[in-house]
Amino acid sequence: MTHDVRRAGSPAGAHVDPDAEAAATGRGAKGPDELRRQIERTRHELGDTVEELAGKMDVKGRARAKAEDLRDRAGAMTVQMRSSAAHAGKAGARYRKPAAIAGAVIALVTGAVMVRRHRC
Repeated sequence: MTHDVRRAGSPAGAHVDPDAEAAATGRGAKGPDELRRQIERTRHELGDTVEELAGKMDVKGRARAKAEDLRDRAGAMTVQMRSSAAHAGKAGARYRKPAAIAGAVIALVTGAVMVRRHRC
């Protein structure tokens, strides 16, 4: 939301930034060189503001940038997942034999318990 601040006697619709007005009245130009520097600074700030507004109005450009960002993130996550899967595969190969032995022992114990219960 913008604030509509007008000076007395200013044309209708003229917006005045209270901070800029206070700064201008408090330290006015001390000579032509100072005035030129202030004008250049104001032009530069205005140019930055116009660029920022133009960027906000470029919906297609913003959508492309967002899509590119999402593609980059997805690519990074893919690399990370592949790395994690490769690491897990190596760890799984290392523990494959002990895991198979533990599974066989659990199956034997479960089978023995079931047979014993069935006989009773």
